[in-house]
Amino acid sequence: MNEWTADFITPDSAQNLHNLFRIRAERSPNSIAYRYFDGNKREWCEYTWQQSLDHIKQWRTSLIHTGITRGDSVGIMLRNCPEWIFLEQACMAEGIISVPLYPNDRADNVSHITNEAEIKLILIEDQIQWNTLQLAQGDFEIIPTVISLSEINHAEDSAIKCTCVENWLEATKITLTDKYKDIDPHSLATIVYTSGTTGRPKGVMLSHWNILNNAYSGINSVTVYQQDLFLSFLPLSHTLERTVGYYIPVMTGATVAFSRSIQQLAEDLLQIKPTILISVPRIYERVYGKIINQVAEKSPIAKKLFQWTEQIGWEVYEHKQGNRGVSWRMIFWPILNALVAKKVMAKLGGKLRFSISGGAPLPEKISHLFIAFGLRILQGYGLTETSPIISVNQLDNDKPLSIGIPLLGVEVRIAKNKELQTKSESVMLGYWKNEEATKEIFTDDGWLKTGDLAKMEGDHLYITGRIKEILVLSNGEKIPPVDMEIAICIDPLFEQAIVIGEGKPFLSAIIVLDKEQWIPVAKSFGLNPDDTNSLTNSQLRNYVTKKVADCLSDFPGYAQIRQITLSLEPWTDDNFFLTAAMKMRRKTLLEYFEGDINRMYEGH
Repeated sequence: MNEWTADFITPDSAQNLHNLFRIRAERSPNSIAYRYFDGNKREWCEYTWQQSLDHIKQWRTSLIHTGITRGDSVGIMLRNCPEWIFLEQACMAEGIISVPLYPNDRADNVSHITNEAEIKLILIEDQIQWNTLQLAQGDFEIIPTVISLSEINHAEDSAIKCTCVENWLEATKITLTDKYKDIDPHSLATIVYTSGTTGRPKGVMLSHWNILNNAYSGINSVTVYQQDLFLSFLPLSHTLERTVGYYIPVMTGATVAFSRSIQQLAEDLLQIKPTILISVPRIYERVYGKIINQVAEKSPIAKKLFQWTEQIGWEVYEHKQGNRGVSWRMIFWPILNALVAKKVMAKLGGKLRFSISGGAPLPEKISHLFIAFGLRILQGYGLTETSPIISVNQLDNDKPLSIGIPLLGVEVRIAKNKELQTKSESVMLGYWKNEEATKEIFTDDGWLKTGDLAKMEGDHLYITGRIKEILVLSNGEKIPPVDMEIAICIDPLFEQAIVIGEGKPFLSAIIVLDKEQWIPVAKSFGLNPDDTNSLTNSQLRNYVTKKVADCLSDFPGYAQIRQITLSLEPWTDDNFFLTAAMKMRRKTLLEYFEGDINRMYEGH
């Protein structure tokens, strides 16, 4: 990579998040900042850094013309696209507080956030978000101005009025002067509402300095070059994507391409050919499942080649990490790489330098396979409250089962109860309008409590469990359900699972079957795959129970599933079973499946 160049902008030189963008435009005016797919032209289009800054100036003008000023809040309810950046940067330049909203959030959440954050203007994408606002409007304490990227059909008597963004910008088609406000780096930049797996989401207050400091510490752990190309698909409302997939590229001059959708991600990978990918484990799990299914249909020789590739590829990786010496089997790697590994990696674009995984634990089997085949998945860890990165593995010092090494300037400690606690300049200012929750998350001596149990081995951190996500059976045995759920879902037949057992005599599980895998399994038992009654078939249930037991063979004897409920309805953020960050809403699922849970424990 000698021909690649690093060009970092430091927090001290930037001071605030918009100055960071301006300095980047000065340094790399004609380099490509963003790629996006234009649905009308049916082609990928680009903006340079200078073109992007010019657009941001116009958005600033329109904000000011609308009467939005320093200290006001603006909501961004869009999928990832250049306009997300343009509006947010316009806010950063004027001292306006940006508040990301998930594009497909529920109306009650939208009204709660809009009211609490006192949002005065919301930028939406299309009719879907508009319909959500219509459902929420009766709960709005202040009716916000709404701007849309597309034409909206709405009733004349609607309390909310919507303006198309083209008309909104055209109304102020004047050149804004380059006179910028003096923005204190430690002032509030954004309020990021946590996904809220339980209860109402809380507004995390992050300053310009919080995010600048975290981004800079991140690139001191894993270098990003000007020539790097990110494919952005996690929502920018997710702090991991925002810091790593938006601000780090500004800080380093890398290019960001916005994926069209999760459904088109596989195609976008082939077209864009990114060098860096940021994801949550669920995406890797799905790709892994497809790979394993395809291998299962291959000839015995092809299966053996695949097995050798993983084994020897792992040895090569371990040797490069300095963890083992040279093995005679490594002489076969160039052949196996060409015949097997490169063909698999080509489906991910073929140019990935590394990929970041965060948000949840990445199963060992999955990371092992991808790393052996040449995709360096660096597992990291963080919280919205820490802007978000606390630790990440490094390319030359990677332990895949760990959550990596604390970032430069990030202090960590393991408390007496084994909880991981942290202190740094990336830690939030507090929760918006919630002093009680702010006080609760900090220790008396000022350390932020993560809620996760951890241990330190050498310079690497390892998460060992979650304080609030431990099931205690009626016999006193303690079970970490997330570890079991991850193990179950490694089997391609199982799309999702939730383990149940708090206060119960044994563990049970509700499992969503993968629809593609379900069809041949159903037919093998002579069942109709379209009939949900088939899911109660005793032979099928015995078969599934055995597969679940195989998945959990490494767990203690008391950590076994004795009863199951099967479903074909995926849990998504649309049906509110998952957060937008793809985390399970356990309370919601337990309430929804209350009848099934009661049946599993009848007579016990």
